[in-house]
Amino acid sequence: MPQPIPDSTLDEILALQLTVAWAGEGACEPRRLGWWNTDLIDPDGGGDLLQRLLPKTHAWASLQAVREAARRVDEKARQGLPDPDKARTLFFLGFELDEKLDERLAHHKRSGGLPDSVLSFPVVLGAAFSRDEVAEALRPSANSGEHTVVPGGRQMKGVAPESLALLVKNLTAALVPFTDKYPMPFYRVK
Repeated sequence: MPQPIPDSTLDEILALQLTVAWAGEGACEPRRLGWWNTDLIDPDGGGDLLQRLLPKTHAWASLQAVREAARRVDEKARQGLPDPDKARTLFFLGFELDEKLDERLAHHKRSGGLPDSVLSFPVVLGAAFSRDEVAEALRPSANSGEHTVVPGGRQMKGVAPESLALLVKNLTAALVPFTDKYPMPFYRVK
């Protein structure tokens, strides 16, 4: 019987996913990494529309929408791999875990708390974007995120860690160095 996943682990994963989703936006001014053509968070862009449409939950709705954009780019890239369902990426951790993350995000959205008071983001979302600061936050040590560049992405070296938090930290670390296109780090699973 699988062990239940602590809420703190789900929150840690969500914080990393949402940070990468925010950093990956490209239609904003100034442009961030440009991995998805969205501007869903900034108050002068899509964030303004969402704030007018959803005054109580706009901060969560913006993050949820940009996470979905990132998930779709990730899914499209993953479909280029042989046996894509056997790959684990930052935005595809397996059906059950992805469902739990969606439920946890919905819980936070309903709770009324603001994202930065509920989750521990590695950088301040909404602050001036710094590639170097985000890279440093996502890759805390030189040996984290070891990978090999293969057609379609960055294949992680070794087997996927059993610790979900470590698995996600390794995947986010492997996003560095940043490229013009989403590099899709992934682990192969059996």
